[in-house]
Amino acid sequence: MATKNPVFTRETFQFFKDLGRHNRKEWMEANRDRYQAAIVQPFRRLLEELAPTALELDSRFDTSSRTGANFSRINRDIRFAKDKTLYKTHMYLKFSVPPPVKRETGQLYVGLAVNTVTAGFRIYSGGKRKESTIALIAEPRVTADSRWVAKQKMRLGRRYESYWYKMVKGEWTKHDGWPTAPEDWKKILAWIVRRKFSPSVAMRATFPREASKVFRDLYPLVRFTSLP
Repeated sequence: MATKNPVFTRETFQFFKDLGRHNRKEWMEANRDRYQAAIVQPFRRLLEELAPTALELDSRFDTSSRTGANFSRINRDIRFAKDKTLYKTHMYLKFSVPPPVKRETGQLYVGLAVNTVTAGFRIYSGGKRKESTIALIAEPRVTADSRWVAKQKMRLGRRYESYWYKMVKGEWTKHDGWPTAPEDWKKILAWIVRRKFSPSVAMRATFPREASKVFRDLYPLVRFTSLP
C-alpha cells in the first residue's frame, strides 16, 4: 500500500497552525487554494489509499468521498457551540456503514490536527441516546456478553488508548480506560479507542499502511457495537 510520495506534508500541519492564528473568513477565502492543496486533496488521496482495506473488512462501508459521509467539515457550527471560531483546526477521514435508519454508527477514522495524528474507532450516541446505536445494539450485546470489553482490552490495551464519556451533572465527562462494567453501558454516550502518531509518521509514505493496520485491529469493535 505504501506509495513513493507521502500523502501529507509539513504544509498540512502548517496550514492548521496558520488557520488557528487567523481564524477569520477573510483569511480563509484568501487561502482557499492553499486549503485545497494542503488539506482537501491529501485527504481525498488518503481515502483512495484506505478504501480497499475498508471494503475488504466490510463491503457496506461508505467510500463515496463525500463531506459528512467520509470527511469532516472545516466550518464550525457556532450556533450552539461554546467555541465561536469559524473554522476547525483539524480534519477527519472516516468510514462507517450507513444504518437502516438515520442514526450514527461506529466509525474507523484518521484525524489530523496541528500537532496530533490519531487513527482508531469511535462511536457516539448522537442527539437522543435511547434511539442511538449505542442503546439499541451495543448496550444489549455488552449486557449479554459481559466480558467482551475486557477481552478487547486484553487484545488491544498495550497498543491503543481507550476512553469514554457519560453525563455527570449535565456535562459530558471523560473517563479514561476501558468501559468493562456492563452498568457503564447504561449511560455511556461515546467510546473512543485510538492510536496516536507523531506528525512525522503521518508524513511518511508508509502512513496509509499504518492506518490500515489500525483499521484491521479495530474493525471488530465496529461490528460488535454497530452492525446488525
